[in-house]
Amino acid sequence: MVDGASGRFGSGWFASGVVRVMRTLRIDAVSLVFATVFYLWSLTPSLLPRDWLFQGLIGGITAATGYAVGSGVDALLRRAVLPRFSWWPFAPQVRRVLRVCVPVVCVAAALVMLVPAVRWQGELARVMETTAPGYLGYLRALVLSGLIAIAIVGVYRTLRDLTGWIARSLNRLLRIPRRAASVVSLVIVLFGTFVLVDGIALRGGYAVLNSAFSVQNDATRDGADRPDLAEKSGSPESLAAWDTLGFEGRNFVSGGIRAADLQRYTRRPAKEPIRVYAGLESAPTPEARMALVVDELERTGAFERKTLVVIPTTGTGWVNPTAAQTMELVENGDSALVAAQYSYLPSWLSFVADREKAAEAGRALIEAVHARWLTKPPDRRPRLFVYGESLGTQAGEGAFDDLDAIRSTVDGVLWVGPPAANRLWGSLVERRDPGTPEAEPTYADGLVVRFANDAGGIRRSDKPWLSPRVLYIQHRSDPVVWWSPDLLYSKPDWLREPAGADRVGAMSWFPLVTFWQVSADLGNAAGVPDGHGHNYGTVILDGYVAVTEPDGWTDVDTERIRAALEDLRGHDGPEK
Repeated sequence: MVDGASGRFGSGWFASGVVRVMRTLRIDAVSLVFATVFYLWSLTPSLLPRDWLFQGLIGGITAATGYAVGSGVDALLRRAVLPRFSWWPFAPQVRRVLRVCVPVVCVAAALVMLVPAVRWQGELARVMETTAPGYLGYLRALVLSGLIAIAIVGVYRTLRDLTGWIARSLNRLLRIPRRAASVVSLVIVLFGTFVLVDGIALRGGYAVLNSAFSVQNDATRDGADRPDLAEKSGSPESLAAWDTLGFEGRNFVSGGIRAADLQRYTRRPAKEPIRVYAGLESAPTPEARMALVVDELERTGAFERKTLVVIPTTGTGWVNPTAAQTMELVENGDSALVAAQYSYLPSWLSFVADREKAAEAGRALIEAVHARWLTKPPDRRPRLFVYGESLGTQAGEGAFDDLDAIRSTVDGVLWVGPPAANRLWGSLVERRDPGTPEAEPTYADGLVVRFANDAGGIRRSDKPWLSPRVLYIQHRSDPVVWWSPDLLYSKPDWLREPAGADRVGAMSWFPLVTFWQVSADLGNAAGVPDGHGHNYGTVILDGYVAVTEPDGWTDVDTERIRAALEDLRGHDGPEK
């Protein structure tokens, strides 16, 4: 980097090449330093392991975010701070050194940081029982991050240049003063961007996705055959036609455990379990679908069973097969499960676009079933429970204003993997007993509602637990539970607390960066083994037993049913 003839730093071919790249991409040193620091932060561990593709995405977004922050800091320094010092601006020789040294040091820092990053990912992989990424794979992540960051910064610069051109045009053509023209041009660009993104990209994309997933809704999984039992929706006797139930509805009603198989697992005489379902096409309006659901419950004799479980679903109408099997095994078939579809979109898209719709659908389903349930003689009604998972918990919470409403409506609630945006969950966690952790809080000494991370946590307390019982099961490593916009600017309590067995202690909070890390984790939330992330496995069994309190139930019964669930894995539709 020192030319032998001139002795000047920065005149060699390598240095000249670095300077040429910096000028071509219009990269300033301060912004690059901030981008690098943010990128280094993005390499620290989060809740779940990340392969090179996810790391490349999150690294590029965070680097671009850091570059934007650095640009703001650079502008502030140049205008308000540096002119006060006598040594500013730097001498030409110093500027040449900085033009070469800053990018070289930044790239070197990123390469070196890959070493601990791969080690952290190895620790996460061991906790999650998955395969750890290698150093070479993370080199690809570095390249991908650079390309994504350049693309994002390029879009920003295009909008900035457009704003300047509009301002100059307003000043020249309409004689609008420069400052006013700058404000007007900024408003025009922001409004145009909003219309383009929200009005065209998001809404148009939503319509396209909704249409695409509606096509998927018409498909039928291999092995999902029309039931011939009257106890199932979609059967010849059903009021809900088989071809109207949707993809997930057909999975749900075609599954289940026959009475003969139940007897083999439970070693007692069993009944044929009831499964009732309404798809989006089963009736023309939400009100008509709810009327159809309660009529199906009447037709199947659901109100004459021992237990009736209302299951507000995720976006597409998915019901966790393990949860459904658990209920039928524990109740030995003397049960009725009821669910309904409210969207074509999968859970993660419904969370973004259909959260209010989910709450409305959950309220409608629970209120319709409860209203018909109330018409039955009190001494002959089935026990009424609510089960929800993921976005289904948000749908279920939509039916209740508070804990009193829950306790006056149903006999118990089990909610698994609740999103942090849940209103009721959030209020309970916020008002938890002093000194108890956010990751596994205690509310009102656990008298009515409890929280647990695993089966041990469900059984840990021997204090009184009043019925109706409410139980939330939430993994410390579940990004669905812990993702929140607040991660952008504040460190949550759950990151101040000991990591526990399901999260690595090396995870730290960084402004802006941790938000994007946990956002990336959402994409792989259910792609980890049972007991981690958003995959709750057979801990649902422990939760269901705790909430419903079956007569004479023992730990031996629990383990026998757990073995049955393992044996049945994959026999009742896909797990996700």
